[in-house]
Amino acid sequence: MKTLATAAILALAGTALAAGPGRAQTAAPAVTRANADAPPTAADLLFEQPQMKNTAPGSTLTYDYQRRSGIAKGPFGPPMTDEIKLRLEPGKKADERTINVEMFSGQNRFPAGPFEDMPGNPVMTLFLEHHLINLARVLEANPRYLKNAIRKGLRDRATVTPTKVTYQGREVDGWRVETKPFEGDKLADRMRGMANMTYTFITSPAVPGELVSIEAQSKNAEGGELLEERLSYDQKAG
Repeated sequence: MKTLATAAILALAGTALAAGPGRAQTAAPAVTRANADAPPTAADLLFEQPQMKNTAPGSTLTYDYQRRSGIAKGPFGPPMTDEIKLRLEPGKKADERTINVEMFSGQNRFPAGPFEDMPGNPVMTLFLEHHLINLARVLEANPRYLKNAIRKGLRDRATVTPTKVTYQGREVDGWRVETKPFEGDKLADRMRGMANMTYTFITSPAVPGELVSIEAQSKNAEGGELLEERLSYDQKAG
């Protein structure tokens, strides 16, 4: 049975960015060449690649999560540090995995998964769904509106640039995806100064699960942090 979080994740990943299986198959070779002349799209990198193909069944991927805000007694609550763990089992196909999720601990626990026969890494949409729940609460906004804005930002307004990632003591090729989906939005004045929210994704085919880090950050005019939320692959644990 799918949990509510599972259904929401599939909705976030599935309709706005998917270009069909044919495109996913033809785009895959470009992503393996992280300094190719024509960069892949954000959709190729984040949603269409079989990101789990480089991670063996029986592995556990651990991601460190942090959330903080510079606003004293702010609406996002106290700073939070926790983990998300993905435990991988075989899927029906060679590039697929059945993924059991432990999302946060204790009172922070967030129900998610399991995900059966997944070629992609669900940690990105887990992060975004959790982020959107809190952002919608703080802004008193419709989460679907915010979700659609992020979808459109990744589809139409994202920049994709080559980058370097340190993995196991060496530099490997990767990609940096960045978007500001609420910038210029018709309802930006209702976002309590957070219309400049920047989403940054770092990926590398050399890192298990391919997703290296995700960050959502907004600052006020003076440079103070309104929100910084980050997820990072834990190389020591992984």
